[in-house]
Amino acid sequence: MESSPHPELIESALCRQITQDGVPLTINIVRIATEPGWSLEVVNAKGTSIVWNDTFATDREADAAFRNVLAEEGVQAFLDT
Repeated sequence: MESSPHPELIESALCRQITQDGVPLTINIVRIATEPGWSLEVVNAKGTSIVWNDTFATDREADAAFRNVLAEEGVQAFLDT
């Protein structure tokens, strides 16, 4: 039995690594090549992944969602408690 291949992922140009208040974060915005929605994931320095449940119509909308949480809740929203 052959295993199915992994789906092709399209990575947004908006993916990046940032440091906010001394805390490094990796922002991943991707979509499956055959699907329309963009997924948003933020990974903190401990490797904890925070993934939004909903997908976004565009990569810019996904990035805006990340920036909104960062502005409203601060970097603490992405830290392990």
